[in-house]
Order: sequence, then C-alpha cells, then structure tokens
Amino acid sequence: MQFIVSLLTWQNLIRLIDILVIWFLIYELLILIRGTRAVQLFRGILIIILVKVVSWYVGLSTVSWLMDQVINWGVIAIVIIFQPEIRRGLEHLGRGSFFTAHQTTNETEEELIKQLDQAIQYMSKRRIGALISIQMNTGLEEYIETGIPLDADISGALLINTFIPNTPLHDGAVIIKDNRIAVAAAYLPLSDSKLIPKELGTRHRAAVGISEVTDALTIVISEETGEISITKDNELIRNMSQSDYLKFLRAQLYKHEPQHRDNLLTKLYAKFGRRGGGRHEQK
Repeated sequence: MQFIVSLLTWQNLIRLIDILVIWFLIYELLILIRGTRAVQLFRGILIIILVKVVSWYVGLSTVSWLMDQVINWGVIAIVIIFQPEIRRGLEHLGRGSFFTAHQTTNETEEELIKQLDQAIQYMSKRRIGALISIQMNTGLEEYIETGIPLDADISGALLINTFIPNTPLHDGAVIIKDNRIAVAAAYLPLSDSKLIPKELGTRHRAAVGISEVTDALTIVISEETGEISITKDNELIRNMSQSDYLKFLRAQLYKHEPQHRDNLLTKLYAKFGRRGGGRHEQK
C-alpha cells in the first residue's frame, strides 16, 4: 500500500500525462496517414533508422555517416514532397478548436440534402455517373478554377442535367461552395492509394484524392452499377442506401450547438466510442 501511495506523486502524474500526450499524437498521426502514400514514407523511414542503428552497432562508419546525411536532408525533402499531407494535417488540427460556436438552424442544409437526394436517386436508378464535391472548412479554390463557372442555386434537376452523358459538363466534378453550385466539369486530384479496389474507376479515385488533401465531402455514383459512395477525411464508404447517405449527410452538414464546451476527455471518449463495428470501408 505504501508503495502505491509513493507512486501517486505530482511528478509521476506529469510523466503519465506526458506519455499519454505522445501516445495520442502518434495515434492521430497513424490515423491521418493510413491509406495514403505517406505510409510508404513511414516504412522507408523505419528502414533507414534500422540501417543506421545496425551500422552504428557493427561499426560501419561510412554507412552510418551516409545514413546521417539522408536523415538530415530527408526532413527538407519530406516537407517538399508531402506538402499536401502536411497541410491536411495542420488543417485537421485547426478544425479541432475547443471553442467553436455553431448555428442551430439547418433549413438551408436540409434543402441542400433534399436536392442532393433527388439527384442521387434519379441518377443511381438510371446508372448515370456523377461526382459531387461539397466544400467544408478547407477551401477548394484551386480545383474550382479548373471547372466551368455556374454560380447557380442548387437543384436536383440542374445536377441531373449536368451529368447526363454526352453533354458538355458531364465529365468532371460539380463543386458546391456556400450552398451554391460553384462550377461543373472540375478536375479533382486522383489518389495513388493501392487500397482502392480495382473495380473502381477514375471518379472514385478523384473522390478519394480530394479527401486526402481536403476535408471536402464527395458523393460518387457509379455509372456501371449505380452504387452510391461517399468520401470524407480519407475514408471511402461504399454501397450506401438512401437512409445511409441521408443520415451521413445530416451528420456532416448540420450545424449543432454543443451542450457543453468540448475538452480533451470528451473528445477522446467520442473518438474511441465510435471505433469498432463501423461500416466505413477504408480505401
């Protein structure tokens, strides 16, 4: 008993908090990079570190020196090559503000969902391929610039007409910004992930690609099967029913006023409480 009491000191508590914070940051990093090309980078770093340790232990001074140079200059190379992933990570942290106030009225969001549902149901039943990306917190200006400006009110009929095959605007993505259709026929970045099923085509790769570098919510309708998929935060959710995607859209687009201010403990509970038994299929 005395031994247990001796462990309950302020210094040990600080050490425990220090370990938990480091563990949490590593966990968040692994969640952030899973399914992206950064996974291969992480494996390469582990191999370099292993070679460095072995060469130092055995006494291979030249190899050890070379590994030191790779590590020293590799940091700069990582920043340049993986700038999109780094930006996405920083934006992810920025969106986690503890003191963000939200509106409670969702009439505009519900009207958006209604029009999307109308278009999705029509195109899915007729196997009309579609790619619709909704801007969230991260700006999509660089992708909006690649499309044909519309600046139109959102309507199911307009979305359907845009994706009718063999029309000028059907090829590419519709981007929705500030509850308006900003552009059509926009180009989204294609994902290089090896985890995307082979049967999925360019639309799905573009949807996954935009989710890797931004927090946009993207809806994909397969022209081969009519299957409805959604990508968000580097996740691909496939084969969604009408009730599935309506529930998901409301959860993502509705603005809720929190009952209490978020803190670290509630965020941890919410995060781990949602783990397990999920329907989300990783790319």
